[in-house]
Amino acid sequence: MLDKNRVKEAENNVRSYLDEGLLKKAIINKQVMNILLRNAKESLMVAEEVHQKELSELWVIVCSYYAMYYYANAVLLKFGYKVGDKIVHKVTSDALIVYIRGKLKESLIEEYEQAKEEALNLAGMKADLLIESFEFERNKRSLIQYKTIEIEKKSKAKTSLQRAKEFAKEMDKLIAE
Repeated sequence: MLDKNRVKEAENNVRSYLDEGLLKKAIINKQVMNILLRNAKESLMVAEEVHQKELSELWVIVCSYYAMYYYANAVLLKFGYKVGDKIVHKVTSDALIVYIRGKLKESLIEEYEQAKEEALNLAGMKADLLIESFEFERNKRSLIQYKTIEIEKKSKAKTSLQRAKEFAKEMDKLIAE
């Protein structure tokens, strides 16, 4: 679960990003949206293939993360925000928390309509877990690329791929709204 301090940090950061132009209000550009979605799907497909062929745990993790990253930016664009050119991964992560977390909750609640009371809690937790999975993968990608020995990468790669698939599924639903 995202803790209150992390949410507060993201809110403060997003205000600064908007002031500094690191995050901007944007009109949906279909061409950019299509590029982001194509990159997301290609990254996920490559992660899956590399995983199935057991070619490289590092690249399963990297491609899984980038699938999530491109989906996240597509969803942000759909809801009127474009990430700038600096510290793009951190800006994307914080903007997801501020602008997309609540929309994920709403989307997930619709799926769990039968059990409304339980769904609210489950949807909130699942939305937080999806956003957290982006954070975990962002941090893991950096760690794995530069600091992890080969033996540790296999299990981390499988987790990354699963997180990316779940993230992609939920982002596709938001984009389709």
